[in-house]
Amino acid sequence: MSRIGKRAVAVPNGVQASVEGQKLKMKGPKGALELVLHGDVGATVDKGVVSITPRSETKRARAMWGLSRSLVNNLVTGVTNGFERRLEINGVGYRAAVQGKNLQLALGFSHDVVYPIPEGIQITAPKPTEIVITGIDKQKVGQVAAEIRAFRGPEPYKGKGVKYADEYIFRKEGKKK
Repeated sequence: MSRIGKRAVAVPNGVQASVEGQKLKMKGPKGALELVLHGDVGATVDKGVVSITPRSETKRARAMWGLSRSLVNNLVTGVTNGFERRLEINGVGYRAAVQGKNLQLALGFSHDVVYPIPEGIQITAPKPTEIVITGIDKQKVGQVAAEIRAFRGPEPYKGKGVKYADEYIFRKEGKKK
């Protein structure tokens, strides 16, 4: 039995949930999202609660049960509060700025890195060394953060590069003479 899947997802006031076959739609104050559920699970909406149930007792169905419940919970959180990811930039001359629909990054290359901001994502740079990524889709927010971090990941010797705000960089000692 899936301990996560057993728990129903409460739908708060102001959020509408509907199921059409395997497609689950959520609409809330921040926007609308939809999720196509795996064939091994089914969903029902009644009295402000979304319940996920497995269609068989296979190992795959039990795995999809817990996963689907987590994805539905992320939909509810996304349309009510949204998601946020913070990045920090460390290094001399490393900085970020938002210009129109692009994020301009100076990361020690001979040229600036220009990252086009995807649809449904908001990026702000409150400080030149900080990037805040917000949106309603948790997967998209995390993917954008990972793509920006991949331009110049943090290195262990001086700690230079782009890192998540809550990430700890294990530092190494340099060469000794």
